[in-house]
Amino acid sequence: MSSVLGTYARKNISFSKGKGCYLYDLKGEQYLDFASGIAVNSLGHCHEHLVKIIQEQSKKLWHVSNMFVIPEQEKLAKRLTDYTFADFVCFQNSGSEATEASIKIARKYFHTIGQPNKKRIITFKGAFHGRTLAALFAANNPKHIEGFDPKVDGFDQVPFADLESLKKAITNETAGIMIETILGEGGIKEVPDYCLKGLRELCDEKNLLLILDEVQCGIGRTGDFFAFEKSGIVPDIVPIAKGIGGGFPLGACLLTKKISVGMTPGTHGSTFGGNPLAMVVGNGVLDIILQDGFLDNVKKISKYFDQELIGLKKKYSKVILEVRGRGLLKGLKLAVDNTKFIETLMKYKMLVVKAEEQVIRLFPALIVSKKEIDEAISKINETCKEMS
Repeated sequence: MSSVLGTYARKNISFSKGKGCYLYDLKGEQYLDFASGIAVNSLGHCHEHLVKIIQEQSKKLWHVSNMFVIPEQEKLAKRLTDYTFADFVCFQNSGSEATEASIKIARKYFHTIGQPNKKRIITFKGAFHGRTLAALFAANNPKHIEGFDPKVDGFDQVPFADLESLKKAITNETAGIMIETILGEGGIKEVPDYCLKGLRELCDEKNLLLILDEVQCGIGRTGDFFAFEKSGIVPDIVPIAKGIGGGFPLGACLLTKKISVGMTPGTHGSTFGGNPLAMVVGNGVLDIILQDGFLDNVKKISKYFDQELIGLKKKYSKVILEVRGRGLLKGLKLAVDNTKFIETLMKYKMLVVKAEEQVIRLFPALIVSKKEIDEAISKINETCKEMS
């Protein structure tokens, strides 16, 4: 019996190494990895640049504490603020921590400007914001919160992308709106541009903060650095993680100068957040993703992936009901059981991720090639044929 706590329904398979878009099990069998650690391995497994820089840094310095200035942290923060809407960055170790920081920052902002009553945050039903208590109750998924009472108060849920319901939910205690730009675990459902624009207008009108959770959909996964960029809006706070670390634990909260006023020494902290090892990896990921043409190529390859997936949907209309998502954040809504589909796909040596609404998630590395897309389509085709 394993001594690891059984909080995951683990597949009976272990991997010994990975390279690019492939994983290799203990027997040396090769698997096409379109799970990418649930959208974490943005540059694939063991990317040469990341391996090189983390090896170099591991010989210099691992951890010191945020009591001191960390040059690698200053560099990554500067690059993120230069490239995005943000003026400041607060480093964490995970998406849940980044979400928690976002909630704290929003509430502290209103407390600092003399409106301490504004502390409630509106979220969408079907969202996922992390596994810590506040993040769990922000999403309020019955499956995730059962047995974890007392409830963490301060959150109000409305139906997904329903502007009218959201307007009605606003009270004089509302501090902000926090949503995933594209629902991940909720089934790869993209918030329409008109809704994002409406949320921004509503926040401006009602003096609320707009928090866009891009933990799963950000850092180039859609072909834009952030998924919200397509809508043309500017948020107030954005939590990120997953792809920015390329496989190394790294999260961050990006925010504007206006919202930062309450965050003074002692208001927040992280023992490990922003450590030198994580920071060199984050900088290494940006070295690649911010190269000229990289994100354009993500858009180009994703269009090809779209075309091929739509072709499979037409061919197997009794298996695939809908192709969802944008860029290399794809979802297939199935007419068959998604757990069984994933298990069948594993027989063909391909890995994907489960989601709600009988959806499977496809997260190839951003460096995926046309050849690897073709291989994925072939394996999905065989699985559809078997399940027809």
